[in-house]
Amino acid sequence: MSQSKAATLSSIADTALTVVGKYRWRICALLFFSTTINYMDRMVFGLLKPTLMNDLHWTETEYGDIVAVFSLFYAFGYLGVGRFMDKIGVRIGLPGAVAAWSFFACLHAGMSSIFGFKVARAGLGLTEGGNFPASIKTVSEWFPAKERALATGIFNAGSNVGAVVAPILVPLLVMAWGWQAAFLVTGGIGFLWVIFWFLTYRKPEEHPKLSAAELAYIRSDPVQPTVKIPWFKLLGYRGTWANVAGTCFSAPVWWFYLNWVPGFLSKQYGVNLMAAMLPLVVIYCMADVGSIGGGWLSSHLIKRGVRTLTARKITFLVCGLCVVPVFMASQVSSMWWAVILIGIAASAHQGYSANVYTIVSDTMPQNAVGSVVGIGGFCAYIVGMFVSMGVGRLLDATNGNYQLLFGIASSLYLIGLVVMHLILPKAGSGKTPAGIEA
Repeated sequence: MSQSKAATLSSIADTALTVVGKYRWRICALLFFSTTINYMDRMVFGLLKPTLMNDLHWTETEYGDIVAVFSLFYAFGYLGVGRFMDKIGVRIGLPGAVAAWSFFACLHAGMSSIFGFKVARAGLGLTEGGNFPASIKTVSEWFPAKERALATGIFNAGSNVGAVVAPILVPLLVMAWGWQAAFLVTGGIGFLWVIFWFLTYRKPEEHPKLSAAELAYIRSDPVQPTVKIPWFKLLGYRGTWANVAGTCFSAPVWWFYLNWVPGFLSKQYGVNLMAAMLPLVVIYCMADVGSIGGGWLSSHLIKRGVRTLTARKITFLVCGLCVVPVFMASQVSSMWWAVILIGIAASAHQGYSANVYTIVSDTMPQNAVGSVVGIGGFCAYIVGMFVSMGVGRLLDATNGNYQLLFGIASSLYLIGLVVMHLILPKAGSGKTPAGIEA
């Protein structure tokens, strides 16, 4: 090819990239905000734990049982909502889910009994399960394959932003208008999002503001035939069970942090809701760093020539070791030392969790990834239900002593690594179903 012809082609490519348009990123921004709202709404209950237990005279067992109800219904919502979204589409399905969970979030404000809070948490758990499957489906419709990982990473960052915003917003609302206002205001934000969604979203082919060039760019991938794999058959894959093991050993610990750390700070150090604002923000900002760092470490190792699954296992080991010091969180005299220990553990969790999700795409056929993630999430939240019930009962039995709980949390990630190592293909055993060298 002549230099002039190459220069002409390069100029055409540059022009195409310039004029292709950026409307798809507005859709991604809406997904980011729905994920932020999703996490804010689920965190309010944990942040208000000391206040609710004092005002409504709950025991730790009763609080744990309410948390367990959310886990149970979230498990079923997470498992089944993907197929529902496929049937009705995300234009109606996603705002329907956001409106439903916003309603149940607001409903908390009118509850005073344990049963009433269980109803509200059940509804919230069932409907919040729709956000991630619908968002992933939206990304698949609006982005070519080469941009989907970036778009998914951007909207998923909303979960960490929500975890940072909630500890700032909730105390201010409680101080101004009481704990009921925290549920009403954070829940009400979702209804505003629904309005923006209907004003903005159409399918790419039907959107009047989407240019022909951008539509062609979105649809630039070759059409790939897919074969539906029944769930029962997925149980025969190592990748399915590795994901189940990794998620079950890590996700319940994360939920322990979300739902019990505010109460731990109050019990151990006498920290009220306002004073807990900065420590909680620090913990979840540290978690953001771990989410990026865990993904970077395994990718860096692979680029250096380490086999894919070996790189994942090394990252699991590093993250698991970083969690171990959290067993001292309830024994240190300084609140900030406890915050640092919990922050490191939360950071390591996010790095660990990112790689648990990644081994699904490493080991499974591409068209089975979503189903396997759903199976893993379902199992983890069923386990989380029993863990929540156990945490409450243990705290009541030990008069609020968190030492054993942090000790258990410090060891589960390494145990999960051992179980995944036994399940996953060994180095030299050939390739996984996804074609990745073990």
